[in-house]
Amino acid sequence: MYDLIGDIHGCADELVELLHKLDYSEQLGVFRHPRRKVIFCGDFIDRGPRIRDVLQICQRMCEEGSALAVMGNHELNALTFHTPDPHAPGEFLRRHTEQTIRQHNATMTQLDSRDLAQALAWFRTLPASLDLDGVRAVHACWDPTDLTLLQQVSEELGWMSEDFLIRAATRHDPVFRAIERVMKGPEMRLPAGLLVRDKEGTSRPTVRIRWFDPPDGQNCSSYMLPSESIPELQQLSVPLTVRACPYPLDAPPLFFGHYWLRDATPAPLRNNVACLDYSVAKDGLMTAYRFQGEQTLCASRFVTVPRKQPA
Repeated sequence: MYDLIGDIHGCADELVELLHKLDYSEQLGVFRHPRRKVIFCGDFIDRGPRIRDVLQICQRMCEEGSALAVMGNHELNALTFHTPDPHAPGEFLRRHTEQTIRQHNATMTQLDSRDLAQALAWFRTLPASLDLDGVRAVHACWDPTDLTLLQQVSEELGWMSEDFLIRAATRHDPVFRAIERVMKGPEMRLPAGLLVRDKEGTSRPTVRIRWFDPPDGQNCSSYMLPSESIPELQQLSVPLTVRACPYPLDAPPLFFGHYWLRDATPAPLRNNVACLDYSVAKDGLMTAYRFQGEQTLCASRFVTVPRKQPA
């Protein structure tokens, strides 16, 4: 069976503690369990203090068969950040703006050129999703239409090849729209004039949503993920333009990260849906779910480690 782990963001101390708590032991430089495997839900890099160590631990586990992994939006961003734009000399597919440099700065500071090249090569091997025996994993959104399109284009161009990345970074290209939803999740545009401050302090006119649930009967505040009590939004119905992707109640249990939940005690979002990102990079929890093959997920199977405070 599987132990699914959410966003890590360079927090190697917490990752090692969590693996030990899940009864994995280091053998010849690789964390292993005699009967179980880890599934990492992406976002290995950026923000945390030990990015190189996180990459070494996770990549070795994957290479030695004690773990599987999907790509997160930070790995996708790194690939496009470091891929030159062939149509704009001197530019990259992900423009080097003040914001994108700040988001990626910890990784660039902590990795030398060789480490970075090895990391990018590994990122290219990570799939968008995993559909295994009775369990599924993706970084942000399970949309069968988007996942099918990405599979078709990857068969034509090669997964994360330069041609694939060009399309993935080109606005209005169907590949851009599909990978944005899978890696970053669908969003809801707020009425004109309304802004919400995100986790990094940026005021945004869009918010992430509970895409796995239909929006019927929800207001803009309750349909946010994570939901927030915002009086202006509690009075507004979810716009008809929102494209959700309701996840069937009888589908295999689905795990993802990405959403920076802040609850002190993790719990399933629904009977067969769980988020494993509890904001370890913002002094929250590194979170795992010990999956035993159950169809109905249980709060008691979450395993957490708090963010360590710097000495």
